[in-house]
Amino acid sequence: MTLTNTPRPEWLTFDCYGTLIQWDEGLKAVAAQILRDKGDHAVDVDRLIEVYDRHEHRLEQTPPHRSFRQLSTLGLQMALEELGLASSAEDSQRLAAAIPKMPPFPEVIGTLARLKAMGFKLCIVSNTDDDIIAGNVAQLGGHIDRVITAQQAGAYKPNPRLFDYAHEQLGVTRDQVMHICASPTLDHTAARDMHFRCVWIDRGTGRQLLPDYQPDAILSTLDQVVPLFESLGW
Repeated sequence: MTLTNTPRPEWLTFDCYGTLIQWDEGLKAVAAQILRDKGDHAVDVDRLIEVYDRHEHRLEQTPPHRSFRQLSTLGLQMALEELGLASSAEDSQRLAAAIPKMPPFPEVIGTLARLKAMGFKLCIVSNTDDDIIAGNVAQLGGHIDRVITAQQAGAYKPNPRLFDYAHEQLGVTRDQVMHICASPTLDHTAARDMHFRCVWIDRGTGRQLLPDYQPDAILSTLDQVVPLFESLGW
């Protein structure tokens, strides 16, 4: 850990999906539903998600900027077609409807409450649309102070523009914020390039660290953030 002797942050920013909200679990459930409707085929859930993620992430960085709802629709359509399966409007509607209902991890609401009690202000910075994430934020116990989305910034992680926009909206410098996240590909890339502090919540999903970046701390669940910060006198 490299956080010793660094200033206490004013704001904690969070990646939402995979950090606070059970993204992998929810995505697997909706992918399984979609595949069941496709009849007899050899495509499994993990393969569909792998191909969908590849298309979605590429589309996020491909002009023109589009809403996450548009990107997820197009990404799912491309993934199904690549895998030899027919796509329908119902598939994307099912995905868009499922995301706001994905619940938080069990320890999240209690941890957010403790962090608020410690005097931190809490902000989500997420690659999504305002209307989609609203359902997830509503499940977080009222502890989130701000929500910054790709829709607001007109850019998706790891584009620095999303984090620059977030820091501008919060009125903070990079030294006044700590980012807590689950995605090496998206969030660690931005932390490496922009030099803001970052805690990785590694929930054992198999995601790998970047070869040229080490986060300031690695924890397995969000509730471990509290004793870490207490140990630093924060």
